[in-house]
Amino acid sequence: MAIPSEGTPDMQPWHDFLSRQRRAKKVVHIGLVGKYNLQDAYKSIRESLNLAGIYNGVKVNLHFVDSEDITEESVMEKLSDMQGVLICPGFGQRGIEGKIIAAEYGRIHDVPTFGICLGMQMMVIEFARNVLGYNDADSSEMNNETTHPVIDLMKEQEGVTQMGGTMRLGAYDCELVKGSRVYEAYGEEAFVSERHRHRYEFNNCYREVFEKAGMKCVGVNPANDLVEIMELPDKNWYIGTQFHPEYSSTVLHPHPLFISFVKACREMGA
Repeated sequence: MAIPSEGTPDMQPWHDFLSRQRRAKKVVHIGLVGKYNLQDAYKSIRESLNLAGIYNGVKVNLHFVDSEDITEESVMEKLSDMQGVLICPGFGQRGIEGKIIAAEYGRIHDVPTFGICLGMQMMVIEFARNVLGYNDADSSEMNNETTHPVIDLMKEQEGVTQMGGTMRLGAYDCELVKGSRVYEAYGEEAFVSERHRHRYEFNNCYREVFEKAGMKCVGVNPANDLVEIMELPDKNWYIGTQFHPEYSSTVLHPHPLFISFVKACREMGA
């Protein structure tokens, strides 16, 4: 059966997008720090960054950097030519130390750094180890013997051994702190809704000491007080999100955090 249609489709927004794409000439180099070196790995993130580049008037050149190859000795060689670093999500222990070193590089050298899900958790662990002095700080997912589980299992997930449907999935509300960089990026919205896929969270037992040391909890779920966004406000752009903003970024409505991140990368290369 034919689907009825009325009127003429409004193609102007798409024409405007293509015009933006043609005008984008300057190249911005961003390192994707992850462990899945496959053609379709991090596809949503790659597309979100490319779209954000177009809306910022630049071409984003993405460089995959295998986190298993990042060491204290090699990190400068791997990332020094990047105007931005995105620490990718994922599961499991393989390659996480390289992500932690990449987070340290971005923090120390003040390179715009974006951590998503596990990427945010690695930023938290790096800060705990190298700023707070908790040498064995870790996620209880990776090391259940750590004395400083700054990333820990959600209380409702204790005793659950299977992943998949037992994870924190779907959209959850997030209340933003006014005056934060993310608050500005979202257009000064107080509440947003973002999609999740994970089981482990920032451990609120450490929230006060993190905030006193400068890493701010700038996005929190109002229903259960879970931290959704971490930010270092004294840096050019250093933000981690527990949620996946790439899930809701589209051609005509690119996600504001990707827009803000790529803008900071563009300014870094100015």
